[in-house]
Amino acid sequence: MPHKIPGAHDPASPEYLRLLGYLDQKATLLDSRYRIPFTRVRFGWDAIVGLLPIVGDLAMAAASLYLVSCARQLGADGRLALRMVLNVLIDALFGAIPIIGTIFDIFFRANERNLQLLIDQIERHRRP
Repeated sequence: MPHKIPGAHDPASPEYLRLLGYLDQKATLLDSRYRIPFTRVRFGWDAIVGLLPIVGDLAMAAASLYLVSCARQLGADGRLALRMVLNVLIDALFGAIPIIGTIFDIFFRANERNLQLLIDQIERHRRP
């Protein structure tokens, strides 16, 4: 069920906070759950599954688009959702390039980028 971004003086419902936490958890899992030892380089399931040609990239694009739909449920407007879909498209297209695409996935992090865009919109909306 779609929610409205709570206003500056409105408390966020537990369901709203749960969905936001879910989105944060999944974005981290897909983009930065693991770390290459002795480095600061992080990666997630997007880079791992993306190693499977075509099928892996399509599966990760579908997972990322699901997170965009969750962002819409949290009140992301159409313009923001379009920007998020564009990030997913960029990730999917460049991620599909063998080897280079996996490196791109590690550094582009479309899901965390989209989460930050959503958080920025929520913060702007909640300012008094």
